[in-house]
Amino acid sequence: MAKLFESIGKLGLALAIGGGVVNSALYNVDAGHRAVIFDRFRGVQDDVVGEGTHFLIPWVQKPIIFDCRSRPRNVPVITGSKDLQNVNITLRILFRPVAGQLPRIFMSIGEDYDERVLPSITTEVLKAVVARFDAGELITQRELVSRQVSEDLNERASTFGLILDDVSLTHLTFGKEFTEAVEMKQVAQQEAERARFVVEKAEQQKQAAIISAEGDSQAALLIADSLAVAGDGLVELRKLEAAEDIAFQLSRSRNVTYLPSGQGTLLQLPQ
Repeated sequence: MAKLFESIGKLGLALAIGGGVVNSALYNVDAGHRAVIFDRFRGVQDDVVGEGTHFLIPWVQKPIIFDCRSRPRNVPVITGSKDLQNVNITLRILFRPVAGQLPRIFMSIGEDYDERVLPSITTEVLKAVVARFDAGELITQRELVSRQVSEDLNERASTFGLILDDVSLTHLTFGKEFTEAVEMKQVAQQEAERARFVVEKAEQQKQAAIISAEGDSQAALLIADSLAVAGDGLVELRKLEAAEDIAFQLSRSRNVTYLPSGQGTLLQLPQ
């Protein structure tokens, strides 16, 4: 009976050791990842291992897993424009490594390739592109600036085995001096617009006064011509028209009594 338990114990120990060896010889590569094998005797292997479960030689080979999915990164940069204005720019990059170049990336740069490469090349490209434009052009031609940054940065990143799926300018501001100058310019433009409006209004009032004076002068000439032709008849006609209008207005008033001339009218006055 003792021998049986001893045999079972030895078998269990052998199975445990065998299971540990098998488990250490297996590794998984998740979806969207790739693996590079480092061999203690032969160094980094050229083959890139895809997704799934794979075997390796325990204690001799070691898998280095890389994420090959697109990842975002924001890179802030302070640089100068063509007209020597300070510009604060933040660039958002979606990047991923070229799967076939992972062995070279691991040997020449390391696992933290994004920390070592992206900030430096982004700063270099942004400084070079922004220096071609004035501060005003960076605002009015932002799409052109973004396209040139994207083209130059993609070309620069490809030398390190990186693919940039998207490059966009997410933040663009200027120094305090430039901002104050822009505000002063806007205020000056508003004051100039207000002054032009005042001048135009005064000119219109002047034209209206001239037209009114010309109308009065023309009316006076017409009246003078009429008097010259009709004599005092026109004056008498205007007097009759005025008297008729006055009589009409008085007839509508309750407090006015009309007394015809040449007739006796008896009024009962209080004693």
